[in-house]
Amino acid sequence: MPTAIITAPTAITGAGELPDVAILAGQLAPSSERMYRRDVAAYLAWCQAAGCAGGAPASLARYRAHLSANTAKSPNTINREIAAIKRLAREAAAQGLLDSVAAAQFAALRGVKKLALKSRLKSHTLITPAQMARLVAAPDPRTPLGLRDRALLWTLATSGVRVSEAVSLRIDAIEASGAGYLIRVCGKTDVTPRPAPLAPAAHAAIQAWLVARAPLESPYVFTSTRGQGHQLTGAPLTATAAWRIVGKYAALVGLADVAPHDFRRFVGTQLAGQDIRKAQKALGHKNLATTALYDLAPLASGLTDDLF
Repeated sequence: MPTAIITAPTAITGAGELPDVAILAGQLAPSSERMYRRDVAAYLAWCQAAGCAGGAPASLARYRAHLSANTAKSPNTINREIAAIKRLAREAAAQGLLDSVAAAQFAALRGVKKLALKSRLKSHTLITPAQMARLVAAPDPRTPLGLRDRALLWTLATSGVRVSEAVSLRIDAIEASGAGYLIRVCGKTDVTPRPAPLAPAAHAAIQAWLVARAPLESPYVFTSTRGQGHQLTGAPLTATAAWRIVGKYAALVGLADVAPHDFRRFVGTQLAGQDIRKAQKALGHKNLATTALYDLAPLASGLTDDLF
């Protein structure tokens, strides 16, 4: 098969258009590339409707104002979208596809202030240990799907992995370690799989599910269904389906607005209360400051009683 040749876009000016996200090849994980393409496509569609050029820094400033005034997007989402365009512009300049003046103007453009749009920020749901115990016990273990859902909830609650990492978990990525277990997952910024903890109860729930789904063969731990939800398939569970599962059982035990990422926050908060470095390692954060955002435990009184 002949090798495909990617030709470089024609050099552009500050008043031109941004090149394709393909110029970021080799710099983004597949999941990040999909997000970049979505964000850039939304920006360019708005530019076309507004009659302005995507390669003009002023267009991005107007787009920022549009997102702030005419959408309900959170400041975090807006800043992520703005950052994607700026990243693309920076690479375009590095490849000689954007002039230096425009590149400097893109780089200088700031995102929105969170305080200005704080009403759009979602408050995180802090799940207590007692609530988590009820949540993981909610699925009916007398049915195959109940066993699958229980195994999924236990995995999320004791590993701290992202939902995308959980639904793509493979059977051969589970390993014994000392008296416990680890799972190997590859997150959005991981080059190689990283270890994450897995409680013995979670491991037992997974094994019970795998026995119940036999003789179905699949390399994935959490598999999907088709039809009316009664026929098991070997395809991995989707992240959307995992969201529905979490929401279903959270509502069943009286918890509102619980998302899969709240399980990750639960693990981070509980471990940070012991040692924030343990939390950092379990969550796979490269920056300790990121881990600190997961420590949502309230401040306890008496912390300074015996300082001297």
